[in-house]
Amino acid sequence: MADPDLSGPDPRGGEGSLDWVPLEAARAFVDGDERWAAVLLARARDAQPAGSVAWARLERLHGLSLIHVQREVEGTFALERSDALLDAAGAARPDLEVLEARAASGLPER
Repeated sequence: MADPDLSGPDPRGGEGSLDWVPLEAARAFVDGDERWAAVLLARARDAQPAGSVAWARLERLHGLSLIHVQREVEGTFALERSDALLDAAGAARPDLEVLEARAASGLPER
């Protein structure tokens, strides 16, 4: 389980780190360009194997970004897809605070 601050035990890497979140997408979201953040998250998601935890985490952030810009139907479907996979894998469900924490970290992606 992630630490309460969502950055994990070591923000430079390892379990709980946020380096799986595309830094440019996180910065776009924090800077108020939520639509661009959603595009970047979708691109990152599409680069992952479908049905994987990595795919599901990015799909969830993509869905939350869509809901944030009032595209609720698409966003809700994304959450349904991602949450089923994350729950089956016993993985945490990332939220929008992950994007904010990732933007603040500024660390390179893996």
